[in-house]
Amino acid sequence: MSKKILITGNEAMAEGAIQAGCRFYAGYPITPQNEIPAYMSRRMPEVGGVFIQSESELSAINMVFGAVAAGAVAMTSSSSPGMSLKQEGISYIAGAELPAVIVNVMRGGPGLGNIWPSQSDYFQATRGGGHGDYHPIVLAPSSVQECYELTIRAFGLADRYRTPVIILGDGMLGQMMEPIQLSAESRKLKAESHKLWALTGCKGRKPNIAKSFYMKKGDLEAFNLKLQKKYKLIQEKEQLSENLFLDDAAIILVAYGSMARIAKSVVSKLRQKNKKVGLIRPVTLWPFPKKIFNGLTLRSKNLKFLVVEMSYGQMIEDVQLALNGNSGVEFIGRSGGGIPTEGQIIKKVRLLGY
Repeated sequence: MSKKILITGNEAMAEGAIQAGCRFYAGYPITPQNEIPAYMSRRMPEVGGVFIQSESELSAINMVFGAVAAGAVAMTSSSSPGMSLKQEGISYIAGAELPAVIVNVMRGGPGLGNIWPSQSDYFQATRGGGHGDYHPIVLAPSSVQECYELTIRAFGLADRYRTPVIILGDGMLGQMMEPIQLSAESRKLKAESHKLWALTGCKGRKPNIAKSFYMKKGDLEAFNLKLQKKYKLIQEKEQLSENLFLDDAAIILVAYGSMARIAKSVVSKLRQKNKKVGLIRPVTLWPFPKKIFNGLTLRSKNLKFLVVEMSYGQMIEDVQLALNGNSGVEFIGRSGGGIPTEGQIIKKVRLLGY
């Protein structure tokens, strides 16, 4: 039977990982995501898994690299400065075509910043973050329930496409508590035996190799073309968004994660005043849900879009690219722990004439 529990966003992501079959976790403490390693340290022994508090973020991502290469279902987590340190390892995992899940509970920056919520790691996550032409899939939960469900989804996507998947939360979402419904059915991934590419010992077969190093001229380019083919397939198949009141909207708010909760409340209040306001909440930040924007611009070129972020304008670039100049795009945002309020967003909507 399914059951409902009261839990934080951080803990929900950790439990979602366990329900997905994660049995290896390596991480290093950094606020505001410390509830994840704390939860994993307790739960992993209960399910026969491995928990390691590494000596650094660099160690954690490379431990995960080794674990997933051997066929384990593995995850690490961190917050903004720690994610910067993980980028080389994430690039290596992408280059070796291995499935791994990485959680980033964003905090204010740049530099050491503070522990307040922020969304200023959008570029780092969606543009690859590390070196080379690669893309991780990026999922953005907006509730504690979604922290749980999208983490389960993340492991499935990582396994299906053999690629790193980043779950992009923030300090507000990670710390808040909400009741969630746990899955009634098991969604645990199959054991490493189904991963024919895993480094499990030859056992009479041709050896497997996990690598991203190609010395012969032309081999690396051929491999990159293979990756690009996979990324195009992901872009076609995996775009996901929540869409509200788009049929008659004159202005559409665009927000993700915690910020979308506030934007949704704004839409509700303005709708009560007969204002034609809608909302697009990207759930996949990469691939960005371009299809929904393309469909709207075909309907009308008089639409206005207002991007709302806890940053100084990062997702706005993807919105502009998706619209391809066919609609106007405005922006409101704060950073460094500042959170745009309902009142500030409503004021901006009114300034735009709505």
